[in-house]
Amino acid sequence: MDASDIAEWLRTSSRPAGKRGRRSILRFWDPDDYVRFLNALRTNPSGAESGFPRGVRKLSLIRAISCWAGSRELPPSLAGRAYWEEDCRVRVSALPKGAIVTDKGIPWGVKHIQAPLAWSRTTGYRVKVGVIDTGVDFEHPDLHHSLERGINLLQRMTLPQDDNGHGTHIAGTIAAANELQGMIGVAPRSTIYPIKAFDHNGSAYVSDIILGIEWCVRNQIDVVNMSFGMKTRSKSLLNAVSTAYRAGTLIVASSGNDGRIGDIDYPARYGQTIAVGATNQKNRIASFTNRSGLVDVYAPGDRIVSAWLKGKHREMSGTSMATSHVTGAIALLLAMKPELKPDQIKALIQSSATPLKNGKALRTAGELNVVRLLKAAEQL
Repeated sequence: MDASDIAEWLRTSSRPAGKRGRRSILRFWDPDDYVRFLNALRTNPSGAESGFPRGVRKLSLIRAISCWAGSRELPPSLAGRAYWEEDCRVRVSALPKGAIVTDKGIPWGVKHIQAPLAWSRTTGYRVKVGVIDTGVDFEHPDLHHSLERGINLLQRMTLPQDDNGHGTHIAGTIAAANELQGMIGVAPRSTIYPIKAFDHNGSAYVSDIILGIEWCVRNQIDVVNMSFGMKTRSKSLLNAVSTAYRAGTLIVASSGNDGRIGDIDYPARYGQTIAVGATNQKNRIASFTNRSGLVDVYAPGDRIVSAWLKGKHREMSGTSMATSHVTGAIALLLAMKPELKPDQIKALIQSSATPLKNGKALRTAGELNVVRLLKAAEQL
């Protein structure tokens, strides 16, 4: 492989022309090829160190780069050594926003999964929870004691401040801790590490997600909430999810809100995640949730009250909201049994779930129940 020729080809082909919305991921099979390529890419034709071309991002977790789409025809020396894949857009998984609310306390979903019954034994203390989302409201009184700095992948030198609201809502359900004036989340003493990969519109590239997963693995995050979905399968994202799983970082993902039966979104569709569908207050599968035999567990996702921007609270629905309940429950579990591996946690989540009333849809999964989950873990 002539790494310098390939690097020069990339410099030429990756220059944005007209449309800036399309990106690609170039992934290498061989680690040595990847290293040689990076070294060549850092060096300009005169032999001096010049850094990466503008718009090129290194995805070390999967031996790849992300760049603006140009020529999709690989040079001959890359045949069989690398492949192109579209760097797709991904969106957060929530239905249109509900109303701002004043009633707070312990939301119905947190009560329904019986989290308060576990707080005398575990509150998620010191469990590291990554939330790859739109950021978080660092000034929110319900989250003030639950947050670490995290990272802003869109503007590296600034805090991952939420400019959408979705990430703050997710973080509140997981770890809010303001009993007197605000709300309580599922695991109020767990620690949220916000990873801002999504912009103010709730949109991100797959490469942003991969960078977020890479950050979580590098910082030894215990469990990662990924309340977003896409219809297209990405080999690069699957590789990142699988690498995290093997490293001991478990990812919880939402099944999607299209009401599809027999199909769910990626990355929840990958076997190395915990795929979550939503239920309503009638203990039934919510009409909006995607469902199939690939869903691992259902959890409250309809009319969920949680934290919002500017210190407020908002009611929202979606499999995003269901996913955050499961992430919080895993934080409770890991505070009590920190030695558990991702495959053990997934099996416990599945086996301890309670049956649901909805008999119309084909399913094998039940609904999350924290008390049953912790009891099952004690029997290991």
